[in-house]
Amino acid sequence: MGMESIIRTRFAPSPTGRLHLGHALAAKVAHDLARQSPGGQFLLRHEDIDGPRVREEFYHGIEEDLSWLGLHWDGVPLRQTSRTAAYDAALLSLRERGLVYPCFCTRKEIETELARMASAPQGPMGPVYPGTCRHLAQDDVDARISEGRSHAWRLDAVKAASQTGPLSFTDLRCGTVAVDPFLLGDVVLARKDIGCAYHLAVVVDDAWQNITHVTRGEDLLPSTHVHRLLQVLLELPEPVYLHHELMLDDQGKRLAKRNDSLSIATMRESGMTAAEVLARIEL
Repeated sequence: MGMESIIRTRFAPSPTGRLHLGHALAAKVAHDLARQSPGGQFLLRHEDIDGPRVREEFYHGIEEDLSWLGLHWDGVPLRQTSRTAAYDAALLSLRERGLVYPCFCTRKEIETELARMASAPQGPMGPVYPGTCRHLAQDDVDARISEGRSHAWRLDAVKAASQTGPLSFTDLRCGTVAVDPFLLGDVVLARKDIGCAYHLAVVVDDAWQNITHVTRGEDLLPSTHVHRLLQVLLELPEPVYLHHELMLDDQGKRLAKRNDSLSIATMRESGMTAAEVLARIEL
């Protein structure tokens, strides 16, 4: 089997808490897909760019939980904080082509603007940024920056779509999905506080790690529309996707790290075996 046929997947948790059943499901889907292919590889990536909430103990806790479940990864776990230069380079490439713009809006200002609109733009994850800073004059932008105004960088979805043309992606559950470049609006690619954001980092890292199959929860399916745009704009390879079902709590809501009773560590401490925990995540 040639190298191009080897499946490479990744599990990419944030070290801001211990793993719960939902994480275990995501990790197992990625692990099993890789292991079913001869030579397949399952990688672990710590998405740790959200600095204030990251704690060293959670890196170790995540790895301990995965090992206890028998979900062993290949190679050394990647920490996104070691990849900031790559994210900066990708952002610069987009800036030089006028595909992103600085956004000076605060969260409160965005909420006020949306409330004032007769028909605020909506996406699958809630209200979409109304484009307040998209058409700022360059003199205005320069003046704000000279005043020390902090700013994020947003993708200009209109310009991006005009460069990429129609796109689609392949999902192992959903089949071929046509990309809607405006589904999430002008998303943030670099936050004010950390100079990067999820959408840009994940696309850059998936390409760098040669990920062939991106597996993740179906709640992230809308994000893939943005990721396909970025892959084309940055001339990165297109992976195959698998957006799997989510684990829900008793109220039918997606599990969160506050669900301590469903954390892997808590269940292990209660006397459950790894096999019993894995049995709870069978779809």
